[in-house]
Amino acid sequence: MKTPAPGRIHSIVLVLLSLAVLQTSKAQKNDIDIYSLTVDSKVSSRFAHTVITSRVVNKADAVREATFQMELPKKAFITNFSMVIDGVTYPGNIKEKAAAQEQYSAAVARGESAGLVRATGRKTEQFQVSVSVAPAAKVTFELVYEELLARHLGAYELLLKVRPQQLVKHLQMDIHIFEPQGISFLETESTFMTNKLAEALTTSQNKTKAHVRFKPTLSQQQKYPEKQDTVLDGSFIVRYDVDRPLSGGSIQIENGYFVHYFAPDSLSTIPKNVIFVIDKSGSMMGRKIKQTREALIKILDDLSPHDQFDLISFSSEATTWKPLLVPASTENVNEAKSYATGIQAQGGTNINDAMLMAVQLLEKANQEELLPEGSITLIILLTDGDPTVGETNPSNIQKNVRKAINGQHSLFCLGFGFDVSYAFLEKMALENGGLARRIYEDSDSALQLQDFYQEVANPLMTSVAFEYPSNAVESVTQDTFRVFFKGSELVVAGKLREQSPDVLLAQIRGQLHRENITFMMMSHVAEQEEMFRSPKYIFHSFMERLWAYLTIQQLLEQMVSALDAEKQALEARALSLSLSYSFVTPLTSMVITKPEGQEQSQVAEKPVEDESRGSRVYLGKSLMPSKAGPGDSWLTQGLCADPVSVFSKRRGWRGKDSLRGTTRAGKEGQYSSREEFEKGPLFQPREQPRQPYPSVSATPSQPPSPSSPLANFTYPQNTPAVSAPVQAPSVILPLPGQSVDRLCVDLRRPQELVNLLSDPDQGVEVTGHFETAKARFSWIEVTFENPQVQIHASPEHVVMTRNRRNSAYKWKETLYSVMPGLKVTMDKEGLLLLSRPDRVTIGLLFWDGPGKGLRLLLQNTDRFSSHVSGTLGQFYQDVLWGPLDTADDSKRTLKVQGRDYSATRELKLDYQESPPGKEISCWSVEL
Repeated sequence: MKTPAPGRIHSIVLVLLSLAVLQTSKAQKNDIDIYSLTVDSKVSSRFAHTVITSRVVNKADAVREATFQMELPKKAFITNFSMVIDGVTYPGNIKEKAAAQEQYSAAVARGESAGLVRATGRKTEQFQVSVSVAPAAKVTFELVYEELLARHLGAYELLLKVRPQQLVKHLQMDIHIFEPQGISFLETESTFMTNKLAEALTTSQNKTKAHVRFKPTLSQQQKYPEKQDTVLDGSFIVRYDVDRPLSGGSIQIENGYFVHYFAPDSLSTIPKNVIFVIDKSGSMMGRKIKQTREALIKILDDLSPHDQFDLISFSSEATTWKPLLVPASTENVNEAKSYATGIQAQGGTNINDAMLMAVQLLEKANQEELLPEGSITLIILLTDGDPTVGETNPSNIQKNVRKAINGQHSLFCLGFGFDVSYAFLEKMALENGGLARRIYEDSDSALQLQDFYQEVANPLMTSVAFEYPSNAVESVTQDTFRVFFKGSELVVAGKLREQSPDVLLAQIRGQLHRENITFMMMSHVAEQEEMFRSPKYIFHSFMERLWAYLTIQQLLEQMVSALDAEKQALEARALSLSLSYSFVTPLTSMVITKPEGQEQSQVAEKPVEDESRGSRVYLGKSLMPSKAGPGDSWLTQGLCADPVSVFSKRRGWRGKDSLRGTTRAGKEGQYSSREEFEKGPLFQPREQPRQPYPSVSATPSQPPSPSSPLANFTYPQNTPAVSAPVQAPSVILPLPGQSVDRLCVDLRRPQELVNLLSDPDQGVEVTGHFETAKARFSWIEVTFENPQVQIHASPEHVVMTRNRRNSAYKWKETLYSVMPGLKVTMDKEGLLLLSRPDRVTIGLLFWDGPGKGLRLLLQNTDRFSSHVSGTLGQFYQDVLWGPLDTADDSKRTLKVQGRDYSATRELKLDYQESPPGKEISCWSVEL
């Protein structure tokens, strides 16, 4: 392999960010052909080593630009990037960020452009590099990154993005997983997979190993026949968990290093005392406060009867729901839900007083001996903005909160959106034994809040400490933890001393609800070393890199809350390890050489969470004030879901209940309420062109009023009334073994919660909430016993819940998820199918045609057992059709379990066809 000669290279400075996605530019349009794209990911004992290789050729007769663009997991560290151009390798070198920055600044001073690396999603960040390619020349890009997969709500997750943007002759993904503890379950999920593509996906698994391969042909990649567009555009996810002994732990050893995993899920949950501190300031107005109320109501339902809780809502002032914590009884929870429903957004943001009030509530309860023995105390803060009322200095607030909590309670901070200082919340949480999390503004924000609560809902141990013989180990990572929560995992890694014993012993001490507990573990060094020595499917010497990765991540976290002197020492150690192990971290950069004559320098920094603060992607022109045209306010130049919400966040609140902003005329205006603001010029509709004739669909039953626009319109004589359009029924039921193929069922009787069908032998139940006034379902829910999965469909989205973990999918968003005993698919038409081997297939659909709303589909209904029941399930019991009515052959009687129903032959729309649907003649029954 050649390397570039001295003096013939220029440098690209890459300060890289995180997660690995598979993406290339729209290279085909400029004659750059990607002829090979491969992903090789080896997961050895949770530590993932991923290599992505892209090979391109310039088929044009002129120089073209080839772009390598990737999305990487935020927790991943890039370890190498290189380009091979006509046999010459241009490698990447890790440098301290300051040194790389000097090169970058010099390049900018010469007028050279800078590349871009940016956050692209909740879990991903994007890296991009471009290079000029001579005619017929070939380039190989290779990116390597590593990450330790964290256990989240009972599962590890490996995420890859697949986005080649053209057909690729050789496209292959290989994921090898080796877990000495044994793999308890493994599932795959994709947002681009089709039934045709699924033929290219293979999964093999034994007790300790799994191999997932995806190798589609060119025809399988095609979106349409005879077209060059690819269907590959989205995420590919592998989730799994491992078997656990009664001790809940496993010590693994490789090449002189050890890692200790600990997750005893069988322990009883410790009662908790939790205070929810909810921001209701004016900037929460609109969808955010609505989603917060929705999530809070769901969270309150999840409280255990052994828990105690209270609510604090705050804007300019903080108020408590109750003067003392109360037990989570049914009565108290229902009362709290009513209180949460009435929370309205207005005023400023007084975080300091709200936090101190929360601590005072806990301290008062402790003094009055109201906290159960052995219980733990949690404070959960949700806010979307910076403090604007009372104490507004972030450092002073952090100091006040730290002094008040004094190590006695755990604080968790949730930042809603990007107008909040995440660094402020993160430091405050880490200083007080908790963590911070960003809640992204989206249709599933309420689910994000619920998911976070599920992570901390079940504390199993407190004051957890790992102990090892001092003569056996050194350089051990964090070995004490305040709380262990169900569904997570504690990880400790370290080095073995040169003269360490043949057996590594460990003790894990902690506190349960009413007693102390000690776990004893041992691991035979030689036996463990041999286990990892021979397999070809693992990345060897991975455990040392796992130790370095974990150490750096913990040092970076400790730096957030450290004092200046300590922070410098932590940073120096993290930097040293980053350079020694070639990790691109927030402290380092990667410098990549380029061929002579290509002088563009690019910087790609691994961003910290708060760097994206205030950034958004809008349709239309920029929303920044400097971009506004003459006479226009910045607000009117973009498309935004809630202008008031953006207005209040950008301009801020002036006083407790007022909005202040810029009008179309460019002057500031004072508004005392949202209603007054909405009456202003920003919200006035533009004048529409006058219609020459009114649109009339039928002769009116009553004459129009004199003030009506139709008052002077002359209706034609004898105009027949337009018949009502054919509607899609609530449900279409296939009836196997009957002379009538399908039955159209409409729900008419006043009812809300409906048990649609239940089959205990099939292990499935379908319920729905039917709005009689609107004649539609507001939601339909399917619950399976094995696997334990729940699908909740609403007009907004579909939510799949497994192991308390929620995943939200928008309608018509392609989905292909395979788990033991269940396959879940959704196509571009929005048809969601839930299928199991030798079981009834259940379909859900959001129908856009006439009679718009949720619809239910059933397939393989002959597989229902004799125990099926429910509003729809009854039709799969004893069903008898009566003779046709002698006076009207469009009517007949249907007898179901001894009950008579009137059936009428009618035209209905088959919602199983694409909108506007296909007219069918079916027997219609109203329930």
